[in-house]
Amino acid sequence: MPAPGSEQQGSEQQALHQQGQKRNNGFFGGLKSGFIELMLNWPKTILVLFLAVVAVLGWQARHFEIDASPDTLLTQGNELYIQTQDVNQRYAPQEFLLLTYEPTAHELFSDATFADLRVITSAVLGMDRVESVRNMLNVPLFANVDNVQDVSGDLEGMTINDGDFQMQQVEEEFDGHPIYTDLLVNREQTATALQILFRTDDRLQALNGRINALNSRSVEQRLSQEEAQELEALVAEREPMVKALEQSRIDEIDQLRTLAAEYANEANIRLGGVHVIAYQLIEIISNDLLIFGAAIAVMICLVLLVLFRSVRWILIPIVCCICSVLPTIGLFALLGMKATVISANFIALQLILTLAIVIHLIVQYRQFAEENNDMTQRDLVRATLDEKIGPCFFAGITTSVGFASLIFSGIQPVISFGWMMIIAMAFSIVVSLVLFPALIDLLPREKVRKDLSVLVALVRGFLALVLKHRVVVVVTSLLIMAVGVSGAMRLSVENSFINYFKQSTQIYQELAYIDQSFGGTTPLDLVYTLPDRSDNADIVMTAESVLSMQRIQNRMNRYDATGRILSPVNMTDLARDVNNDRPLTEYELTALYWMMDESFRDDLIGSFFDEENNEVRFNIWVEDLTDDLNRAELLQSVKNDMAELGVDESDYQLTNLFMLYQDIMQQLADSQITTLAIVYVALTLTFMLIFKSLSVALVAIAPNLLSTAAIFGVMGWVGLPLDLMTITIAAIVMGIAVDDTIHYVHRYLAELKKGGDAEKAVSRSHATVGMAMLYTSLLIGAGFSMLAFSDFVPSVVFGLLTALAMLLALFADLCLLPLLLSRFVKPAAMKQ
Repeated sequence: MPAPGSEQQGSEQQALHQQGQKRNNGFFGGLKSGFIELMLNWPKTILVLFLAVVAVLGWQARHFEIDASPDTLLTQGNELYIQTQDVNQRYAPQEFLLLTYEPTAHELFSDATFADLRVITSAVLGMDRVESVRNMLNVPLFANVDNVQDVSGDLEGMTINDGDFQMQQVEEEFDGHPIYTDLLVNREQTATALQILFRTDDRLQALNGRINALNSRSVEQRLSQEEAQELEALVAEREPMVKALEQSRIDEIDQLRTLAAEYANEANIRLGGVHVIAYQLIEIISNDLLIFGAAIAVMICLVLLVLFRSVRWILIPIVCCICSVLPTIGLFALLGMKATVISANFIALQLILTLAIVIHLIVQYRQFAEENNDMTQRDLVRATLDEKIGPCFFAGITTSVGFASLIFSGIQPVISFGWMMIIAMAFSIVVSLVLFPALIDLLPREKVRKDLSVLVALVRGFLALVLKHRVVVVVTSLLIMAVGVSGAMRLSVENSFINYFKQSTQIYQELAYIDQSFGGTTPLDLVYTLPDRSDNADIVMTAESVLSMQRIQNRMNRYDATGRILSPVNMTDLARDVNNDRPLTEYELTALYWMMDESFRDDLIGSFFDEENNEVRFNIWVEDLTDDLNRAELLQSVKNDMAELGVDESDYQLTNLFMLYQDIMQQLADSQITTLAIVYVALTLTFMLIFKSLSVALVAIAPNLLSTAAIFGVMGWVGLPLDLMTITIAAIVMGIAVDDTIHYVHRYLAELKKGGDAEKAVSRSHATVGMAMLYTSLLIGAGFSMLAFSDFVPSVVFGLLTALAMLLALFADLCLLPLLLSRFVKPAAMKQ
């Protein structure tokens, strides 16, 4: 069954391509003609050279790295990041992991639990980088102390390991403990945690300190040439050290998981911490790249087989995709560009971009072959390139413009992703326009099978909507736009690493358990300058300072999302408990401070009190899985409460991961509208340069606006937040929609120039590029639906939104676009 409208096109199209040289005038026409002749005269040589370049770059792909650490999502040069690093260096320089132990075969407070904890602690201490392990057995207990005056300086005999405690005493001591609850024992007293502290690399710490100092100076003023060179050298020196450290972390987590497996019959052992998240992200992203990359490829092969029913039309697209992706990865490896959480799907995206170009070339070739039985294989390749090289090239350029919008986001990992996709797009264009003709020219001509009747009927259905039911198209488009805009108004800006994982995964269950049972997931530091110093130099902290700290901590504890809070207040609460519920005087508090064992004092208080600067640190952990958590509102509540307490903004600062991610989220919200405006203006200008017509450019931008608005609307109505992952979906939608837009507009204008009215031009465009657009949509939609089975929620969302975007783009480009073209782009204006 012939494609719709193809009956009248054979002789017309053959005549058109016999006049190809006449049309190929001007600079671009000369380049196009030269390229076509080069490809047809030297196909074998070009193929060998091209495959050699692919092999060389592809060999480098083995060095490509995935860096899924949450740190890669941070903007490391801004003032907030530098402040956070400074606070961490002063108060909490050691990194740590949590290992929770929930016994299933015996009680928590039992000899069996204590025996397991001793064995586990001993095994963990045997790891190279581990400096110490804090657990319920080696922290001081005050059950045998009558009052604070009985506390000895070295705390000898006050731990479970060294002291003499009854089990009932231990259980009561940990019940509601001011410091240990939610840190070492959960409130329900069903599980305990081991806090694994790692040694600090002094050289790496010194490098970080100097780099932070230089970055801080660069925020205030331009660095001198010597300082800039020093910064570059320090970063270069740090890079291999960081890489080695990251590998050590992976090895350590593997060892801890192996250790946990030995106790599977006795207890549930879970791991938590920022580096555990990074470890799991790398594992899941690696699996997605491998497993779902293969699944997408298999699905694409199946759809190609159904559509074309020919082995060559399966192998050629697959070869083009491989030869596009491999050298791209190799070049990224050479340039030191790594896949992050944000750019994890760049391979899948490049498959889309390459396939879109190749499918248009295949469909055009098949149409020429079906309509011109007397044309040789070389003539068919020449005619295909002559017809499609322009729209394919310009489609690639406009798609790159869409991805270039990410460069203006102001967020470094998003900017890097934008550059990666621009490079990937360049490879897709070159591979498709070089490899496809070289391969097809070397193959014999084969009989073309007819397009599937159901697909032909579907394209004819779209055509009927445009020609006979224009009101339906207009009303449907307006409804889609209204739903999109109203849904976009409901978009929220949130980011939760726990919710990046499906609830059925081990990592989600581990992180969720620690989040809810051990005081939260995301740290927020409030560094507060105490209101006064005592006139007596011997007094460590005045009563007024203690009272102001207690007021602040009480306010912070009011929030539903607040997990555990650690600060000097916890120490004063503990002292009060030990002192028979009587608060300590300034002198008693000072005496207690100085009589403590030095290491214990530094560990317990030094992480939260800076005597030299008269500052205290409130280490607040936010529970990410709190129902209806709005992080922006929580942050504003903290600021409002501090103002109500009479604390000026200059007397405190908020730092750590919670603030860093909120800062990025705010940048997302602030930059999104600006970024979209920039890209649509750029696309409109690009359309004007390509088609040399303002009216055509404005018409061409319309379906892209509709598709983008619709995707944001769907996200808003179903409650998908705008976060570090979904910010890229707008560029992806534009990249998909603009590709088909270019092909359709180019074909429509070509038909108008050949003569005839707008209705005939629409009919002929649907019969040709319409089929290619349908094939592309089916291929990409089917392929990316495979991501719905990923354990990585952003990949699931990406796959489903991409499939939906294909359907929306198909409607916009086969219904709305031709309707607008036939209404506003008149034949007379296009005749030359």
